[in-house]
Amino acid sequence: MGAYIVRRLLLVIPTLLGIMIINFTLTQFVPGGPVEQIIAQMQGEGDVFETIAGGASETRENVTTAREGSVSSKYIGARGLPEEFILELERQFGFDKPPLERFLNMMWNYVRFDFGESYFRNERVLALVWDKLPVSITLGLWSTLLAYLVSIPLGIRKAVKDGSRFDTWTSALIIVGYAIPGFLFAILLLVLFAGGSYWQIFPLRGLTSDNWEELSLLGKVADYFWHIALPVVASSISGFATMTLLTKNSFLDEIRKQYVITARAKGLSERRVLYGHVFRNAMLIVIAGFPALFIGVFFGGSVIIETLFSLDGLGRLGFEAALARDYPIIFGTLFFFGLIGLLVGILSDLMYVFVDPRIDFETRET
Repeated sequence: MGAYIVRRLLLVIPTLLGIMIINFTLTQFVPGGPVEQIIAQMQGEGDVFETIAGGASETRENVTTAREGSVSSKYIGARGLPEEFILELERQFGFDKPPLERFLNMMWNYVRFDFGESYFRNERVLALVWDKLPVSITLGLWSTLLAYLVSIPLGIRKAVKDGSRFDTWTSALIIVGYAIPGFLFAILLLVLFAGGSYWQIFPLRGLTSDNWEELSLLGKVADYFWHIALPVVASSISGFATMTLLTKNSFLDEIRKQYVITARAKGLSERRVLYGHVFRNAMLIVIAGFPALFIGVFFGGSVIIETLFSLDGLGRLGFEAALARDYPIIFGTLFFFGLIGLLVGILSDLMYVFVDPRIDFETRET
């Protein structure tokens, strides 16, 4: 098992490198970079994206009026600004170097976990990620845990009662839950339970109350769960539906196999057959879905959920950085997210072995 883990860890390096190469290359062709952001602010336009729609004609005019090879002709709205100033901006952002050199320098720094400093926040990227990480972990961990705690027992029950009235009406609820987008369900929860139009039961925003420091230990725990209740439920709705159906189908597939018929013929109780024999085999595919569910909640759904509930997490940080073209934060969080995703995939394989020790990855060819 040790050799297999080492091989998987070594595969993380080229995979992560490929992710960074693709995204770094794509950003070279995206308009509205950090230099354009500064220029737009200086011109009183507030945001570069306000000028992109009409930027094509302005760019043509800049190219026509600026002398050949002028640096200002490369940027929307740069007409009239001193060329020395634009060159200084490029130097500060590191754009005076060729793209390949910038990429190699960035990856060398990332290997040492030096993610640089944000262009617009005047903070180290690692400090920003570390500060926002607890919120995203809260959403990802509790949403995944809630989905598993509800989905596994419900899926097993549906498999045992396959075709019954219970199976029919729970399937209808699951289909509805799967069809509802997470952000729409989050808005519904806010309207119903956060003082939108009906009941003011849960807080509208934040992870803790203003007087959190003054609360007792039990009060802090209660306040914490009171604040995360709605975001966690909203994040876990789609994963809950998927995991329930996956659990049911996995158990149905195992229940119909010959070894289950043999176990029943030997006189074993239904509970012993279900949890002593079927459970271990059926749970393998359920465990395989753990990384996808966790990463999906941690990365994908966190952006919208964090925004709706005013939670300052990694998803919101990455979204705001993408709008501002804050490249150190974009690439730093991308590297961090990619590394976590790949390591969680390895953890999934280890959980396979934990559930069923008969699995030996050493005998598999990679």
